[in-house]
Amino acid sequence: MKWWLAVMVALALQQSRPSTVQVIFETELGRFTVEVDAAHAPITAANFLKYVDDGFYDGGRFHRAVRPDTELRTDFPIQVIQAGIRGARRDAPTIPLERTNTTGLKHVDGAISMARNGPDTATSDFFICIGAQPELDFGGRRNADGQGFGAFGRVVAGMDVVRKIQAAPVKDKTETLTPPIGIVKASRVRTRTQGALVDGISPRDERVELAR
Repeated sequence: MKWWLAVMVALALQQSRPSTVQVIFETELGRFTVEVDAAHAPITAANFLKYVDDGFYDGGRFHRAVRPDTELRTDFPIQVIQAGIRGARRDAPTIPLERTNTTGLKHVDGAISMARNGPDTATSDFFICIGAQPELDFGGRRNADGQGFGAFGRVVAGMDVVRKIQAAPVKDKTETLTPPIGIVKASRVRTRTQGALVDGISPRDERVELAR
């Protein structure tokens, strides 16, 4: 009977797991929080959270700021900041592109999305939108293949910090932040629900930052 009860408790906890997970980024210019949508973009979310949990973004950096005075393309301009992990991984696995017409997650103001070259080539670099960027959605014209980029969440706190990063100095006639803006730490937030720690946030939960 005890094993049956244990199985029922495990199933109940699994079914009650929230569909979003929050991650706090501590940067040299301040803190912001992103909410990762694991329900609508499960592959992209799992990939991103693995990099977070394994500490790869700790010591990483924001290295690119695209804004009207730095934009190198004038046909379909965008406004984003882009970040990457600490160092380089030659063995970094690529993930399938979860298109916006499938996930329903658009590149709205504060959206977080994966950088890529061709379809199914994203690894660890991500970007954050400043203002709505529909040309990055499926069918958008920023990328010639029209497949768009894989949005998987949004900034829910600290957009002022995101804008500070976007406004930071760049190398002349480039989009390259000079110096880059360091990521001090990226950590998942966990909540305490009925005595158990589960991923995600609910307004009535006790918030507990995952210790590293």
